[in-house]
Amino acid sequence: MATAQHPGLPDNAPPLPARPPAPPGTVDLRVTRRLLWVGRAAYPLQNIARVHTSTLQPRRKQAVIRFLRNVALTLAVAFGLTIVGGATSLSSEGAATGIITFVWLGTLAALILYVVQLLSVLAATPLHVLSVETSGPSHALVTSPDPHHLDQLVGRISHAIENPGAEFQVTVESIMVNPRSYYFGDNVNMYGGTGNVGMAS
Repeated sequence: MATAQHPGLPDNAPPLPARPPAPPGTVDLRVTRRLLWVGRAAYPLQNIARVHTSTLQPRRKQAVIRFLRNVALTLAVAFGLTIVGGATSLSSEGAATGIITFVWLGTLAALILYVVQLLSVLAATPLHVLSVETSGPSHALVTSPDPHHLDQLVGRISHAIENPGAEFQVTVESIMVNPRSYYFGDNVNMYGGTGNVGMAS
């Protein structure tokens, strides 16, 4: 049977069996050779400090406050530029009218963007997540609509930590999780900027 060596394994390590790629939109979550793999990211089991489940709640209150603040600031700037444009219209009426039109078209586009951002958070649903925290800065986040499935994964990862010979694999779907839209709590840190990718079973 064909074999493949995963990048990062020593040259003298026995080759891994060839694996078909995960279907589009999914990622493999597996434990093998004392490593927890989330897609192509590897976490040594001995470095895992905590595995736990929690529920991420959408930041609806903050989204409303941010929306109102952005709208107020944008309208204040638009009205200010309109007043300035009106004052300069005495010398060049055509140019001032063009500037004012451009300002309000930009304001309208910004207001539409703010509404879309607000609705995306208001329509967001709570996410059940499994967090894998290491002794270093690395962090993995897995989400699922079924909290019982996440509890089972916690049990399987914990079993693998305690039993060196344990191995398992599940395939999970990948989704986009925007950290600005959810409360992550005091003990959950997202690394790598906004638009982080989580996994849902």
